[in-house]
Amino acid sequence: MPQGLTDNRSILQKADLALSDLLTDGGLLVPEQAQKFLRILIKKSVIMGMSTVEPMKSPKKEVDKIRFASRILRAGQSGQALTAAERSKPDLSKVELDSKLFKAEVRLNNEVLEDSIERGNLRNTVMQLMTQAVSRDMEDVLVNGDTASADPFLAQFDGILKQAASNVVNAGGVRLNKSILRDLLRAMPTEFLVNKLDMRYMTSVDAEIDYRDTLTDRATPGGDSALGAFVNNEATIGYTGVPVVAVPLFPENLGGGANTTNVVFCDPKNIHVGIHREIRLETDKDISAGEVIMVISLRFDTKYAEETAVAKATNVLVG
Repeated sequence: MPQGLTDNRSILQKADLALSDLLTDGGLLVPEQAQKFLRILIKKSVIMGMSTVEPMKSPKKEVDKIRFASRILRAGQSGQALTAAERSKPDLSKVELDSKLFKAEVRLNNEVLEDSIERGNLRNTVMQLMTQAVSRDMEDVLVNGDTASADPFLAQFDGILKQAASNVVNAGGVRLNKSILRDLLRAMPTEFLVNKLDMRYMTSVDAEIDYRDTLTDRATPGGDSALGAFVNNEATIGYTGVPVVAVPLFPENLGGGANTTNVVFCDPKNIHVGIHREIRLETDKDISAGEVIMVISLRFDTKYAEETAVAKATNVLVG
């Protein structure tokens, strides 16, 4: 047998043994591995790093909502109970996370694997590379998902841009500035502004740059500092103390001219991302081709817990 083919088979057998350490029960990640995988996904994603991530034990999960939408205090009289008409009850409803299936297939040849196998770091290499790519792609559909999309990947479910429909502000085709952020603040129902400093303006990278430029044009440093905010002890730009956050996967090709983006204003914890805990990583090998085949599959979904607590600006120029 030719020496090269023998070496290839040896490498692939080592790779298969190393990859088998990641697997149990035919490819299902055990709870500790799944939890680590989820942590890495969350860490690499801007949206998931801010949102409420819901590990799901089954493909569907209901998120309970409870709120008092109107006044509950009444003028009282000593020794007299409130009438039936004056009593209050909370609004109870549910949001269902219905996880959709996504798959990825990766093929690595022996040249790619050699160094990792020799250093014994294949487990870390595989986990890091795949979780980085999966996290990026998850963020894409979490933001841009649209069941009407011609792209089967994005058509799995509606993302946070499509779902935000109750409080919409048309920016009129201008670049991001404080007037747009002010209008978003005004569009938000006041009952949701109690914890305003927990909220974020989320937009595209170029829109955040445009807004930053409007601040550098200002002549008064004191005025600029009033627009800023601090997140994790790091200075960031903002409006009335609410940070403006750049999300790399926000689109910049919307509108008739394919040169506009959106801004979403909400408490990021209002964004619930459900990830089915049964994450599956399976491997196989093609000895003839000299490749190791890795297939990862997982299910996830996203919903706003309270969609009316979201304001969205459309038609923000970035081109």
